[in-house]
Amino acid sequence: MIKSKATKITDWVIVFVCFLVILACLLPMLNILAQSLSDPMSIVNRKVAFLPVGTNLDSYNYVFKDPSFSRSMLWTAILTVVCTFVSLAMTTLCAFPLIYDSLKGKKVINTIIIFTMYFSAGTIPNYILMRDLGFINNPLVLIIPNCLSVFNMIILRSFFYGVPESLRESAELDGANPFTVLTRIYLPLSMPVMATLALFYAVGRWNGFSDALLYLTKPDFHPIQLKLYNIINNLSSIEIATQEGVSGGGVPQATDGMKAAAVMFATAPILLVYPWLQRYFIKGVTIGAVKG
Repeated sequence: MIKSKATKITDWVIVFVCFLVILACLLPMLNILAQSLSDPMSIVNRKVAFLPVGTNLDSYNYVFKDPSFSRSMLWTAILTVVCTFVSLAMTTLCAFPLIYDSLKGKKVINTIIIFTMYFSAGTIPNYILMRDLGFINNPLVLIIPNCLSVFNMIILRSFFYGVPESLRESAELDGANPFTVLTRIYLPLSMPVMATLALFYAVGRWNGFSDALLYLTKPDFHPIQLKLYNIINNLSSIEIATQEGVSGGGVPQATDGMKAAAVMFATAPILLVYPWLQRYFIKGVTIGAVKG
């Protein structure tokens, strides 16, 4: 394909715009990282921008020495892995039967599933439901209620529609049952979209805290984001008390460094997942979006 000079200029403009968007997304993280490594007085005097001013690791020492924070990080990592596998299994089991035209009540089932995508009962009815099911203060409340995303199911179903029916029909002629067709044909061909959905589910679970805030009162099951929320609230209370002279001494806003260190500690692990799944991400979303 031969590109004209105008086309090449357009390509470079698109690349430049994408670079600016990526830079705009990275600047807040760079500011938080700089605050977590800067000395308290530089933070108080608003001298910290995107590079650390001075060197101070006390904020990270505060975070790493808190055993509850490390325990919450480990629990969230285990929870994210479990939720991702359960969600992928539920999404696959929901999407695969819907590609069969012979499925009785297919249109009704599709309508009911799509309806839940746009309408929900609300916070209070959901809380009453979780209470009646015995999920209050139960770690299963972080796994079961949100184990299926209708949006992700539609992406996977659209991808399944793109697989040639001749492959399925030939396998069925050889005596393969639907489970064999799924595991031997559809899943091996679905690795890009499955990796993309795994990334969606993992990031959603890692960043989720509202369900834990509503349904869990025991700190043993608090995920890292709720732990971070509580730490920042506690540090803000200390900061306000210091500014009002309730707790003697101390540097106002010195806790900003601790907040930044806690944010970095909670954010860095999930960011490391992106490079491993990046090659599947665009391909999986594109294929799932254009098929069907």
